[in-house]
Amino acid sequence: MRRARLLAAIVVVGFTVATVAAQQQRPRIPPTGSIKKVRDNLYVIPGAGGNTTVFVTRTGVVLVDTKLANNGAAILSQVRTVSGRAVTMIINTHSHPDHIGSNDYFAPSIEKVTHENTKKWMAANPRVASNAAVMPTKTFTDKMTLGSGRDQIDLYYFGAGHTDGDAFIVFPALRAMAAGDIFAWKMAPLIDPMAGGTVVALPDTLEKALKGIRNVDTVIEGHGDVNTWTGFRDYTLFSRALLDAARAGMGKQSAEEIAASLKPKFPVFTKEELLPEMEYGGTPLSRAVINVNIAFQELGKK
Repeated sequence: MRRARLLAAIVVVGFTVATVAAQQQRPRIPPTGSIKKVRDNLYVIPGAGGNTTVFVTRTGVVLVDTKLANNGAAILSQVRTVSGRAVTMIINTHSHPDHIGSNDYFAPSIEKVTHENTKKWMAANPRVASNAAVMPTKTFTDKMTLGSGRDQIDLYYFGAGHTDGDAFIVFPALRAMAAGDIFAWKMAPLIDPMAGGTVVALPDTLEKALKGIRNVDTVIEGHGDVNTWTGFRDYTLFSRALLDAARAGMGKQSAEEIAASLKPKFPVFTKEELLPEMEYGGTPLSRAVINVNIAFQELGKK
């Protein structure tokens, strides 16, 4: 418990500093944006929290993540511009409120799917658990397949990272994947130790995903842009390099020095400017510094 509180304190301090910096330059959280086509019958709606992925099937619309609370009507309005079919399923990549917040706008009978650890954290939050329309109705452990043919969706879990319930949602027919916040904004994830998140386990989890998921070209980040499999691979290499550098430099270098040492090889993930439409979390470099500090805490407890 003491370890979790220490890690949480680091995250809170880093989050607060980064948020102040972001608010000085642009609104903190933009509203639900316009739907964008990713490929064929796959779309993404940005803003108001995490990206919402929209997958139009023969029998209905599947949503991956539903943003912050009170955005259900805005999500549905955007869906209606590409399909008149009913929303028949919601998949949540993890338990954070900017990804599950508008689950309850949609009919209570809609199936809601998460990893079992995500359901655990949702159930542990009285405000969430008291609202049955938000809670999952189906969970999985390592892998689950929903639908078939061009409507098939594969759900994968490879271990802890951003939380310990991060699910990878793959659309095989479209060679596409929704990654949630384990891969967002082209920078190190905002680790949530109070929900099982860990910098030390993150590279292992990402490497397992690289090996275990096949035939994907397009990756929808939890926030920010639509990326590529190459971008996801590079991010995995960066995550491993950050941990290795933290382990090697612990007690010898500051977190700032270690993060800066990664800049020549990983310029994308160590930029010093705020990213376009950044909602919170600071610059890529400041996020890297936070994660080196969290690595110090985790490694120091081993």
